Amino acid sequence: MSNFVARFSSNILAKSECNIIMLETLISSKTRIKLLQKFFLNSDTTAYLRSLEGEFGDSTNAIRLELNHLEKAGLLQSFAEGNKKIFKANKKYPLFSEIRSILMKNIGIDQIVENVIERLGILEKVYLTGKFAQGLDSENIELIFVGVIDSEYLANVIQKVEKHIHRKIKYTLVQNDAQIISLNTKTLLLWAK
Repeated sequence: MSNFVARFSSNILAKSECNIIMLETLISSKTRIKLLQKFFLNSDTTAYLRSLEGEFGDSTNAIRLELNHLEKAGLLQSFAEGNKKIFKANKKYPLFSEIRSILMKNIGIDQIVENVIERLGILEKVYLTGKFAQGLDSENIELIFVGVIDSEYLANVIQKVEKHIHRKIKYTLVQNDAQIISLNTKTLLLWAK
């Protein structure tokens, strides 16, 4: 098992470094990356200009320009709510799934889920929670694993993955969906059997 973890870790290092360079090369605007993460990681997220200013710490002008570019390109939709213009992801955009997938790969979530599922035991579902589930960037990735999980194996892999994606991974193990309700947290389904 340790040989697998070592191979797995070196693959993740190469992929995560490549993903970070790729996204920053493709999208030079950090504000645009933040907006894409906000709206595409959790496509149910809605926000308006002033709330994004407080959240991102960027100028309203920079955020407004990027929102307008993304809306004009069809990636975002907007609607009026009182005197506020509310934005959300356009789920009907032809490349919606692909953009979401790129963002997930950039963060490293795809590697955590895809590469360890088979060896975890009886995994039913994986949920993203915390800031990423709200569409916010964070140094921490918070996950909930549902099923009968080999916790020792998971802890080993998580430790290796953290080093290579440069993010802390916090996780909770539950045996069924009913236990998630007691956690009283927003969740986003990443994977289901």
